[in-house]
Amino acid sequence: MGSGSGFGKVILFNEHFVVYGIPGIVSAISSVAQAEVSRTGEGISLKDARKGAEGYTEKKKTQQKESIERMLRAMGINSEKTSLEIWLGGNLPGFSGIGASAASSVAIARAIAEEFKMDLPDERINEIAYEAEKAYAGTPSGIDNTAATYGGLIWFKKTMSGGSNIVERLTLEEPVEIVIGNTGIVADTKEMVAGVAARKEKDPERYNLLFEQAGELAFEARTALKAFDLRKAGKLMNESHRLLREIEVSCEELDCLVNLAQEQGAFGAKLTGGGGGGCMVALTPSKDLQEKVATTIEDEGFEVLRTKIGV
Repeated sequence: MGSGSGFGKVILFNEHFVVYGIPGIVSAISSVAQAEVSRTGEGISLKDARKGAEGYTEKKKTQQKESIERMLRAMGINSEKTSLEIWLGGNLPGFSGIGASAASSVAIARAIAEEFKMDLPDERINEIAYEAEKAYAGTPSGIDNTAATYGGLIWFKKTMSGGSNIVERLTLEEPVEIVIGNTGIVADTKEMVAGVAARKEKDPERYNLLFEQAGELAFEARTALKAFDLRKAGKLMNESHRLLREIEVSCEELDCLVNLAQEQGAFGAKLTGGGGGGCMVALTPSKDLQEKVATTIEDEGFEVLRTKIGV
């Protein structure tokens, strides 16, 4: 039996914008997906035991099947002649927006590699997970699988010419508490990415201005995080959410969660991931503030994940 794991993530700055070569900042979180793989049974079967995975898995079933097939092809394994039992678990919930698909792809790729006695470096695992992510996102930026593979805090810039993406490690003075609030809506990343592309093509002048603002914001955020100026970083997260609303990827439930977090003293809050549902992330340094924000969101009937960035 092979086993493996992959980090969950939050995009702190510039989801969607990264698809077009605008820099983004992503952090792994202290919650992971774990996988076990054995060459038993008939065909390829998957048991998803992650918390919150029931609705998520049902809606993502077709994409999940395609992702595993893409992964096997990338690893040189014939899916039609292979029997695999795959188990997914860990303490990363099956929520949209926190890299659940990328984390599971990395975990499964590592587990398959171990079961088939492949000695694959992280760089190769990342490439395989990127291929798997195409099933969920169409043309993914690569930011999710990179965070899921390597962990830590990452400055990410997609190279539009087709070369290697720019991936730079950033550091925080210490891990920082955050709250992730789940709208309960399973988002379709492919649909959200396609929507942004269509609106950008229809109104290029307006969108180019917004994308320029997002690029400037990324560099400000990088400076703030390196200086451990969490107040500044939080304000920039609020601004990032405004830009995401401008490109129409937020929704009523996400805006509600952002407002709840801000009202309870979160340093900053924004949607994280593809939008249209999924999750909100709030910057809540200290256990007390984290608990205050998390409890308020839970009292409104939403699911919450208490975790940390910069791990």
